[in-house]
Amino acid sequence: MAHTAMSGNGTTAGDDPLQTAVWRLRSRACWVDAAALLTPVTPATALQRASLLVERCLYTEAGWEEAEDALRTAEALADSDDERGAAACERGYLAYAATLFGVRDRADEARAALGRAAALIPPGAAARALLDFRRGLIAENLTRSPQSARAAYRRAHAGATAHADPLLLSGTWRHLAGLALREGELAEARHGFAESLRIREELGYLVGTAPALVSLADTETDPEASRLREEARRLLRLLGGVPTWLSRQLAPPAPGAAPA
Repeated sequence: MAHTAMSGNGTTAGDDPLQTAVWRLRSRACWVDAAALLTPVTPATALQRASLLVERCLYTEAGWEEAEDALRTAEALADSDDERGAAACERGYLAYAATLFGVRDRADEARAALGRAAALIPPGAAARALLDFRRGLIAENLTRSPQSARAAYRRAHAGATAHADPLLLSGTWRHLAGLALREGELAEARHGFAESLRIREELGYLVGTAPALVSLADTETDPEASRLREEARRLLRLLGGVPTWLSRQLAPPAPGAAPA
């Protein structure tokens, strides 16, 4: 199953203390604590708060009502095309997540919301790269169209590069590599997964590092593959079993269970 985080640059020396604190909490799977630092009184803070809580749903498969409430606040405060487009992008992402995890089939809502976002966010804008990426997720995981997904991921990759968004770039590397792996392009897949892991480690994005380790392990042989998976298990324990879907994937088989 393929998942991703929202866009973001991590922290730099020039970041303000609030954004640094939000990033540190977010990267350690403390989305609720990060959201609590943001008072949703402006379109920007309301949208950032909603984005954090939507991301929580993708990693924990929980918190759906809190994300919906925060998103409705962001939608109500949005008063420009850019803000409305960004809110629609989050609406589509939340609907995608609900569909992916079988909470409720909201695939049509996801596509419609991302379509609205595309009409509002101009080509070349920084937010367009994240939108392209999420349209790629829908094409890959809901529509099952790898060709469309690859085209969307490549547009997102170019946009993330142009706008210096390393976290999004780690996502595009990861998903392009996943498509390559399914097509048997092992060297291309290994390179993409390694780049994704490198970026996430450099940013200190702990919650996204375990999935990157496991993906890279899928392109390696033992003992390297086992080492990478064990490091992923260590991070999962550190973060309390988040991402939940990866925790299930790496869980040891039950005693006496038949091999798959």
